[in-house]
Amino acid sequence: MNNSKTILIILPDGVGLRNFVYTSFKEIGVSIGYNLKYWNATPFNIEPLGYKEISLKGKIHPKTDLLKRARKEIELNEFQIKTSNSIFSAYRFTPATNTLKQKIKNSIVKYYSKTYQNNLSGLRKKLQLSERKTPYYQACLATLKQEQPALVFCTNQRPVNAIAPLTAAQDLGIPTATFIFSWDNLPKATMVVETDYYFVWSAHMKAELLFYYPYIREHQIIISGTPQFEMHFDATLKQTKTAFCNEHELDVNKRYLCFSGDDITTSPHDPYYLEETAKAVRKVNAEGGNWQILFRRCPVDFSGRYDAVLSTFKSEISELPPLWKQVGDQWNAVMPSPEDNRRLLNTVAHSELIINVGSSMVFDGVCHEVPTAYINYNPTQEPVKKDIHTIYKYIHFQSMPKEAPVYWLNNPEALLEILTNLDHHKKNRLEAAASWFQTINEHPPQKASERIWEGIEKILS
Repeated sequence: MNNSKTILIILPDGVGLRNFVYTSFKEIGVSIGYNLKYWNATPFNIEPLGYKEISLKGKIHPKTDLLKRARKEIELNEFQIKTSNSIFSAYRFTPATNTLKQKIKNSIVKYYSKTYQNNLSGLRKKLQLSERKTPYYQACLATLKQEQPALVFCTNQRPVNAIAPLTAAQDLGIPTATFIFSWDNLPKATMVVETDYYFVWSAHMKAELLFYYPYIREHQIIISGTPQFEMHFDATLKQTKTAFCNEHELDVNKRYLCFSGDDITTSPHDPYYLEETAKAVRKVNAEGGNWQILFRRCPVDFSGRYDAVLSTFKSEISELPPLWKQVGDQWNAVMPSPEDNRRLLNTVAHSELIINVGSSMVFDGVCHEVPTAYINYNPTQEPVKKDIHTIYKYIHFQSMPKEAPVYWLNNPEALLEILTNLDHHKKNRLEAAASWFQTINEHPPQKASERIWEGIEKILS
């Protein structure tokens, strides 16, 4: 093992807070003798929570983001050719063209995409080379020489601001690793950083990593699971239904369903779906039902797009917003708080059904034996901004078992029958969802942080 017992954890954005700050990850590392320091690029100060942190500040090279965009274009083209599947085109975002500067940047991206379309390895090297030219890279070198860590671990494979510190570590011969943070990331061509080791959720994700990124070798991949579901097994966070309802001024006698919102890009029609859900609840309750909606919006959605629905259906909807804070204009500048783990756990645990558009909340539900219903119809009262059927063609849904792991809401009326006869096929849905969860995430899910540390010790042995 390396003589140093310091592990430097890069927090390039708020994504890593939930998995590597608000879980048992730090405590486990300290208990086996490691000194953890968080190289923190977020505006969220974690020292008051008892964590050692080093500020990670600096500007990336102006070319770097453009090179990253070109890399994604080339990779999506390659993935589409490799699989003969046109769905990869749906992973592209139309770039802004409002200003001359944006148009120039788009032209540069097109130039890089064309120049490196048959030389992706050259483009990957150019990403690192561009960062080596920055004062930011030099500052990272200085920090690493001072700290002399045994390993630099990045909590997220996506951010461009993680390239410089990881490249600096590799240039100094320090082992590096990163964590693939979401179940749908790899087919979307979101790999930005280059590391020596990659921690993945499952054998399924390992196979994806080898398929989409053949330059990565099998010995570089460690199956750990994700810490994001560990909270559901923390008994200290669980409330009784009475305590939960009292805290949020809810009626303990009601039956609750959780409507889980998506971001505006994934599901621009969420307000319409929430309205249809509320109408179904109102109708069922008028016929003797006793349902109430707990609305949990997407943590990065601070828009007012739900305001009209929430106002119209005050009797049917109780909003329990995520306890995240917006500290910037970008989605990755929204910071989760430790208290949100408790709120999410209890919102799910005290619901009898989760409703959303293709969310991984299905797996949060499985942890509490709560089934999920996926919305699967387009709006009829407004122009379709995004065909919902495209969403379920995304690659990560190919991992679904043949037995339906969710209720499918193929029209607004389908929810009426489900709420009236929820227990019908509930057992089958939960069994299939549990099987899907085992495919997606290494089990037992509450041991993910332990497995990550086992992987770190293996790297350093």
